[in-house]
Amino acid sequence: MRHDYILTLSCPDRTGIVYRVSALLFESACNILDAQQFGDEETERFFLRIHFDVPAVLDMAALEGRVAQLAQEFGGDWQIHDARKRARLLLLVSRQGHCLNDLLFRVRSGQLPVEIAAVASNHEDFAELAASHRVPFRYLPVSSATRDAQEASLVELVDKERIDLVVLARYMQILSPKLCAALAGRAINIHHSFLPSFKGAKPYHQAHQRGVKVIGATAHYVTGDLDEGPIIEQEVARVDHAATPRDLVRVGSDVESLVLARAVRWHVEHRVLLNGHRTVVFR
Repeated sequence: MRHDYILTLSCPDRTGIVYRVSALLFESACNILDAQQFGDEETERFFLRIHFDVPAVLDMAALEGRVAQLAQEFGGDWQIHDARKRARLLLLVSRQGHCLNDLLFRVRSGQLPVEIAAVASNHEDFAELAASHRVPFRYLPVSSATRDAQEASLVELVDKERIDLVVLARYMQILSPKLCAALAGRAINIHHSFLPSFKGAKPYHQAHQRGVKVIGATAHYVTGDLDEGPIIEQEVARVDHAATPRDLVRVGSDVESLVLARAVRWHVEHRVLLNGHRTVVFR
């Protein structure tokens, strides 16, 4: 029986990287199933994702040691992931449940190969929805006086449940810089990206008043800079003069759900590599 893994590597660009990595895998009796690469002329960095399988008798620790030695020579960052291991997710939500419902359905129907360890919310609105999918629900109310304690409970939940990725599925709370740092690289948020002028409450209603023709959504990594983390995925939908605020909410909800699902899938499939403040996303 063979097992498959995913190797990701980013390093300063130079000749021979693909040759050296491919040779190392060949010498270890590994078989490359899929490979993607990108050299960024602007940052002069090279990005590589290789999906490969290995013989059952292979010593993975020895292989990882050889990859680490090669990556050190290249001055790069690397990771090897078990492609068969399902990521454990924590979904955060407030009172808009379209993204939560979409992710729960995709997982239950086998469309998204992850495990949802828990749903947590500062409201109790979706406790029954989580229960219908046999997912534990954690009610974590928050106020200005209890924010630190509530975030400490979130971190405790992440650690206890061995969470690989935290998904803010329309979680309408601003995370503290401390929590953002604790979740760096493993938290994804969704927001209405193509409405940058319409902040605060009821952005789609504001957009309607301005007669917008395009609405959309962006999924990005969470950082201490509000809604300015590295972008993973974006999508837009055209609307016209006949669209009501309710129409915009409906269309926007669909786009948000789709964009977030794509971002989660690409993250758990290890297709997203950071390139400074940007991302390289291997489709």
